[in-house]
Amino acid sequence: MTKIIVQQRPFLTRPENFQGVSPLVAKILARRGVQSTQELELKLKNLLAPTMLGLPEAIELIDQAIDQHKKIVIVGDYDADGATSTTLMILALRAMGADVEYLVPDRFKYGYGLTPAIADLAFAKFTPDLLITVDNGISSHEGVKQAQDHGMQVIITDHHLTTKPTPQAEAVVNPNQLGCPFPSKALAGVGVAFYVLANLSSQRKKHGKSHINMAQYLDLVALGTYADVASLDYNNRILIDAGLQRIRQQQCRAGIIALLDIAKRDAASLTASDLGFVIGPRINAAGRMDTMDIGIECLLAETLEQAYPIAEQLTQLNAERRQVETQIKQDALTELEKIQLDHNNLPHALIMFEPHWHQGVIGIVAGRLKEQFHRPSIVFARDEDGIHIKGSARSIEGIHIRDAIELLAEQHPHLVSHFGGHAAAAGLTIQKQHFAEFKTQFEQLIAAMDQELFQAVLWTDGELDADEMNLNTVALLKNLSPWGQKFPSPVFEGRFKIVDFRWLKEIHLKLRVALSNGHIVEAIAFNAASKYDFNPMQDTVHLVYELDRNEFNGNISLQLKIIHLSQ
Repeated sequence: MTKIIVQQRPFLTRPENFQGVSPLVAKILARRGVQSTQELELKLKNLLAPTMLGLPEAIELIDQAIDQHKKIVIVGDYDADGATSTTLMILALRAMGADVEYLVPDRFKYGYGLTPAIADLAFAKFTPDLLITVDNGISSHEGVKQAQDHGMQVIITDHHLTTKPTPQAEAVVNPNQLGCPFPSKALAGVGVAFYVLANLSSQRKKHGKSHINMAQYLDLVALGTYADVASLDYNNRILIDAGLQRIRQQQCRAGIIALLDIAKRDAASLTASDLGFVIGPRINAAGRMDTMDIGIECLLAETLEQAYPIAEQLTQLNAERRQVETQIKQDALTELEKIQLDHNNLPHALIMFEPHWHQGVIGIVAGRLKEQFHRPSIVFARDEDGIHIKGSARSIEGIHIRDAIELLAEQHPHLVSHFGGHAAAAGLTIQKQHFAEFKTQFEQLIAAMDQELFQAVLWTDGELDADEMNLNTVALLKNLSPWGQKFPSPVFEGRFKIVDFRWLKEIHLKLRVALSNGHIVEAIAFNAASKYDFNPMQDTVHLVYELDRNEFNGNISLQLKIIHLSQ
């Protein structure tokens, strides 16, 4: 087990800045860098103004294409952000009268982004006048040129990072492109698409043309943003909260209702994390195991009768994905055991490849390895051409994985064919013959970084007073949600006296612990048998936990959901 240090989160702003809220809430907000209590007002009117570079040009081109009945094709991406972005574009543009189709590359055949081959495919299939990318394209210089050579105009909408000049498209909308003044750099691809479409509709309304109310599509924006693990700054929290409210009221896509129903989740009590852990994986499974067209068609379905069979298919694909992922992770752990690694002599980066591994799930496996061993991890699978292998990278806090790959590519140009991504996740392609050299060089590059980064730290919001440990506090914290990336849900710590304990199915540990005010509360640690060394002879325990609301047989009580246990 990775040794974990428990520390309190530092204050990023001053708790005394927050007037009119409880001291507990003030500390939680200050530890997350919130600037003022205005950020608790998740109103659509508080969204950032549309100051993105390239936005006016993009709107003008799409506006003309609708009026002149030009053929538009959307080139999407094969994850949940790409699927929701594509669906959003199709629904909104068709509602405004556009002639529009979509195309999502087969990840196993074409790879990622607007490649020349995708431009050729779009031309052969649709002969469009205008090509719009969503959630991709910021690095697609050759693909843009190829599309233009076919006579298409090109608009890129994306959110991925780039350090290079943008492609020579007719318009590029990306808050992360060089020189863009838009204050939030955290929008997901679907958030960028939403801004483009909302402002297109506003412009058309001003000129008396067909337009729509974009609020009806906020369920898609919420799903794509959360599933893409976008940072939950104020702007993204507004978008997610608005979308969640629509889903809870079932004012959302039939496909989302069908997916929730099959997963036996109540839409009325949906949380943001359900978007990431219930719906998102099922949509993603289409792109990982088959084709993202299945996920998009589920979201495009107009009735529950249309949506259910596709939602069932997505659920089955997700089950297959989990099975394949479990096998690959087990293979990887077996390989680590062969070289007799333990947590005291781990390499600074875990880099693994087996020819039979499935390309669709290597990113998830890399994430699991990163979480278990607290090391940047890259997992490779065979490419169809037999010459290259494709890798998916996941990183720990403090190590920008995309920039690390770029640095290696600059130092050893022959080692990296293509790459792209974010600080926490990236994708890359290398030649199979260079795997051993890549592994050695990348490990050395990461090993040269600050050694403190390789110590796993579990950040908490400190100790709670016994009088704060109640259902009222649970409700108070729920009102501050949505929680997520860069806006983590509150986690507390404390030492407690054990009243009694029992094992559930010999795996999960159920505790009853005493508070300083004499109250007894229950605490549960899932999969504790494989995670913690619990000594029943000791009468106290140090817990890191979340406050939870437990409902059983009609009774509602406070429960501590244990994240970490030590004695």
